[in-house]
Amino acid sequence: MNRRQFITWALGGVSTLAFSGLLKSNLAIAEETMTDHLTLKDDEWQKRLTPEQYDVLRHEGTERPFTSPLNTEKHSGTFVCAGCGLELFPSKFKFDSGTGWPSFFDTIKGHVQTKTDSSLFMERTEYHCARCGGHQGHVFNDGPAPTGLRYCNNGVALKFIADKA
Repeated sequence: MNRRQFITWALGGVSTLAFSGLLKSNLAIAEETMTDHLTLKDDEWQKRLTPEQYDVLRHEGTERPFTSPLNTEKHSGTFVCAGCGLELFPSKFKFDSGTGWPSFFDTIKGHVQTKTDSSLFMERTEYHCARCGGHQGHVFNDGPAPTGLRYCNNGVALKFIADKA
């Protein structure tokens, strides 16, 4: 789903969550950051990723809700960036938000970076993989304890690696 389709979908009756000043105060700012950045040329990203992954990770697209098999993934393991393999979320941070996208209440510290997204007539916090800069999703202030946050992730931007039995 591209931004135009998403705007149409959002304005078509789906309630959207506006950015709240509380979100900034609740976001844990990672003390450590990734220093081993992965930088590839655009054609290299296109070869490495599927068209859907490329749209989301490199052009901040959004996949349709309820389409990712990772939405129902319940095994023990780690969710990693589909672009570079950086570990982003342990499975113990995942919860069912009912939104149609894999959701997490926290990240592995230092493995995501945030920026302000002012599209869709509101201000939201967008997050990216700290290693390759790939767009993952947005973070909202309506998640469960202990953080109160919901990292709403595009499933195509992730890969799941199950723990070895």
